[in-house]
Order: sequence, then structure tokens, then C-alpha cells
Amino acid sequence: MTRLFGTNGVRGIVNQDMSVEFALEVGRAIGTFMGGRVAIATDSRTSGDMLRSAVSAGIVSAGSDVLDLGMLPTPALQYYVKNSGAKGGVMITASHNPPEFNGIKCVDHDGTEMPRRKEEVIERIYSERDFALPAWNAVGRIARMDGVASSYTNAIRRAVDRFKVQEAGLTVVLDCANGAGSITSPGLLEALGVRAITLNCNPQGTFPGHPSEPTPENLRDLVAAVKATGAALGIAHDGDADRAIFVDDKGTYVPGDQSLTVVASHIVQEHGGGTVVTPVSTSSCLEEVVRRHNGQVIYTKVGAPTVARRMMEIGAVFGGEENGGLIFPEHQYCRDAAMAIAKMLEIIALKGPLSELLKEVPCRSLDKRKLPCPDDKKAWVLEQVEAYFADRRTDLTDGVKVYFEEGWSLMRPSGTEPIFRIYSEGKDEATAKRCGDECEKVVRELLEE
Repeated sequence: MTRLFGTNGVRGIVNQDMSVEFALEVGRAIGTFMGGRVAIATDSRTSGDMLRSAVSAGIVSAGSDVLDLGMLPTPALQYYVKNSGAKGGVMITASHNPPEFNGIKCVDHDGTEMPRRKEEVIERIYSERDFALPAWNAVGRIARMDGVASSYTNAIRRAVDRFKVQEAGLTVVLDCANGAGSITSPGLLEALGVRAITLNCNPQGTFPGHPSEPTPENLRDLVAAVKATGAALGIAHDGDADRAIFVDDKGTYVPGDQSLTVVASHIVQEHGGGTVVTPVSTSSCLEEVVRRHNGQVIYTKVGAPTVARRMMEIGAVFGGEENGGLIFPEHQYCRDAAMAIAKMLEIIALKGPLSELLKEVPCRSLDKRKLPCPDDKKAWVLEQVEAYFADRRTDLTDGVKVYFEEGWSLMRPSGTEPIFRIYSEGKDEATAKRCGDECEKVVRELLEE
């Protein structure tokens, strides 16, 4: 059976592995599986309309109806699916990947990212060409749905203390990376009474402002703008706006682990304890702070769907990933950058500047690397890495996490790209680098074999 879906949908280079013909047949498999109304949206990528049309054609050919929501952030599509009674959703996005990539991501009827067991059914239908073939007068229809962006942002506005945010009189700098967040985040900030200075907030599928992944190298203009304007906060999105990365009031880039920890600390204190769920790739600073406030942390495999479903199972108060993807269960069980913005603004309005809140977060240094690795070599490399470190303390929840005397390294194959990732943490930059160097040497030698 053909494996289509990775950690976050099917992705590929447009007009190569992500072709119109491929998208059409994936759409036919999705329509056959869902068997009802399917909502679809795109991010701002140049190929978005092309692939949305192909997937939509496939869905309606299988007898299902398509609700076309236009350009939206992924969490806005998920919010609509959750509250509309649709059978599911499809997001045309490649998230933070370069503009030549695009992808197809499925959303379950409850607004969560589709679980693996259901993706496998779609893969079987695709592989066996077991598509529904209704009569000519029973094919589906396509209807345009408007107003989704405003209903989504209104729900977020109601979920926080918007009056406290408005009273704080905050100025922020917002960088939407020319992505789908341009449709919702500027309006959300206006509704919260926040003055927003905008960068790259016009949707453009080539991402001319900077690459869509919110890394320190890509956010230099945002850092400079925060310093120049004296803003209380800098905010950055990725291409489909399910992740938010922040710059504090001093103009310092805040790694996702640290913003995750600040929000988790506030929410656990609000609840007088509770469980926070996060992947094994997250910094240990999160657990240290959460335990300090009578909470606990549970670790999962990497991937927002895994984190969200674990949260649902145990009734967690909060969850998220180290990449800026935060999950607020009272709103919806998925990464939601706009909700993260609103909550961070509420916390700042209640407790003071982000730079001061970060002083509560223990100092840890993270080192992140990636090595090219063909998809068909990933399993073998991982097996060899596990054998190499067999005499050390390891965690095999996802990949191989090796504990050193002063830190740890996580080695795992990417679920969306032909690469092998290495995350390392230490008490300082030099320690994290040493852990990373040792593990990179092992992985590189295996790849050379």
C-alpha cells in the first residue's frame, strides 16, 4: 500500500511529485472516504488555487460536496470544520516549507488533524483505486463559504480577557511571512484594541519578505522593527499560521520552548495544577517550571496530532510543541497561532513585559541540525543509531533520545522531508553544541555507508 501521509499531510514539489493528476486522485480517495460535505482552504502559495481545484474535482467526482473557504490559516479551517457539521476538511498547504512545495492535509470531523488509522484508509482507497463512482446526476457540488475568518477571530477574542488587553494599550509588530495569517491576525489585533505595525502582511505565494519558517535568521527585520518602535511584542507566523514565534520587548528572539513555557506556567497556575503535553523534542525547562507550579508534563512522539489526541485522552490543560505550535483545549485541539497571540497578549497585560516573564524560565541552550537523508534509508539509520547508543540511557518514544551528563540529543527522521533531524540541549551553548557534534558524527557516518 502506498504511504501518502507524513507527520503533517502529503507534501511535495509542485508539478513534480505534487502534480495535478496526483492531487485529483488523492481528492477522489478523500471524497470516497468522507462521504459528505468537505471543507477546503488554502494558504497563500502560488500553486494553491491549482491544487485546490484538483482536489475539489476529485472530491465531487466521488459524490461528496465541497465547501470552498478560500484562503485561510489552517486553524481557521479546523475551527470551521469543528463547528459546521462537515464530514471533514482539507488544507492545501506546505506550512513552513519553501514556496515550490505544497501539500494536502486532512482534518477530521471534530477539527483535529486526521488520525493515522483514518489516513491509512484513504491510502488504501488510493492504492487500490477503490474510488466511489456515482452516476452523472449524483456527483457532488462546490459552494463558496464566506465569513469564516471573522467567526474564527471572534471566537478567539471571546476566549481571552479582551478588556484587559485593550486597557494595556499595547503596540506590537506583526510579521505574517506573506502567508495565510495575513487574512486573520491583523483584524484580530485590531479587535483586541492592540496597535499593530505590520510586516509582510500581504499574501504572496512566493514569500518575498523572507522564507516562511520563523527562524532567527528569517526574522531579523522583525527584531529590528521591535527595537526601533519600542513595541511590547513582536509576532511571527509560518505560511499557514498554525505557529507563532515571539520577539520580546527588548527585541530578543524567543525560542518556541520558552514561549511555550511562559504560557504553560500561566495556564497551570490558573488551574492550580494540571497536565501539559509536549513532544520529546521539547526543552526540559518546560517540565521544571510546570512542576514548580504543581503541574506535570507528559511526553509524546513529535507531531501536533499526537500531542492533541493525548491531551484529549487525559484532559490536559495545555499542550504544544517547541516550534511555536500551541494547543488550547478550551478553544480547539490543534495548533493555533492566533489563539497563541491573544493568550500571550492577555498574559502580558496581566503580568507585565515578556522579558520579565522569561526570567522565570531556566536557561537552556538548544542546538538544531538536519542532515539530508533519503526516505528509504531513514528506518535503517534509526535502527543503527539505537544500536550505537545501546549502552547509554535513551528514550525511544520517537527516534532515539540520548541523555548525556549535561544534556541530551534527539535523533529522528523527519515525517515531512527527506532529512534526519538532531535536536540537542545543554546548560549552555557550548554543551548543546558538543552533544550535537557527537550525534551528528554518528548519523553522518551512517549516511555515508
